[in-house]
Amino acid sequence: MAPDMNQSPPAGDAVIDSVSVLGEESRRRMFAFVRRAGRPVTRDEAAASVGISRKLAAFHLDKLVDAGLLRSHYEAPGGTRRVGRRPKVYEPTDAQISLSIPDRRHELLAGLLLEAVLTEGADEHAADTALRVAERHGREMGEAERTRSRPGRLGAERGLTVCERVLDEQGYEPVRESSIELRLRNCPFHPLAARAPGLVCGMNHAFLAGFLEGLRVTGIQALLAPRPGECCVRFTPDGTEPDRPQATEPQPPGPTEP
Repeated sequence: MAPDMNQSPPAGDAVIDSVSVLGEESRRRMFAFVRRAGRPVTRDEAAASVGISRKLAAFHLDKLVDAGLLRSHYEAPGGTRRVGRRPKVYEPTDAQISLSIPDRRHELLAGLLLEAVLTEGADEHAADTALRVAERHGREMGEAERTRSRPGRLGAERGLTVCERVLDEQGYEPVRESSIELRLRNCPFHPLAARAPGLVCGMNHAFLAGFLEGLRVTGIQALLAPRPGECCVRFTPDGTEPDRPQATEPQPPGPTEP
């Protein structure tokens, strides 16, 4: 996937850790003070902003750095060059915290749709463009994973093991139903998928099919097979047909032969 499409807020434990760091009142107030300052802030300034000691402020500020919410470096106050040790200063990072359980990826969907609008061909239908863009980004994500992990040949079982790990990071909550079947318990695009199922589910299917292609998994397909409360796609052996709904009421008899 292209880098700008993959810079979504971190999922799972990383986000929960960031939120828990801000659970302490003094730490949260100092974080807000640093963000509002518009310049690097010293430990003394941060301590004074919430009325605590410099030593305690340093502890809280370094916790915020560890969580990726602030960054620190050494700089003279006001940028003035002075003799001696320069104080440690803090400023906000570009990190954005977005916690949703289960995980939602609306920013990814919005990015795909925006690119589809910007790249739509003169003779191309908007929905077709959206599918093309989603498939390409999925393929790029699969290719990036192959480059990173160098898994070699991926048959059905090993391929699904890689898929399970990557798609868990993407918020799909994968569940291994068998050695060659993978179910996705969460739809990262819900509830938008419920508002436009044809478009959103189609893009999701194209994205995951592209991912399999880029990862070069053999013997497995991304099957569009919606289930209530789950992702509309599951990974099954090649050639598997979608489940057909079972009749719940007896069917009327056909016409009687003369």
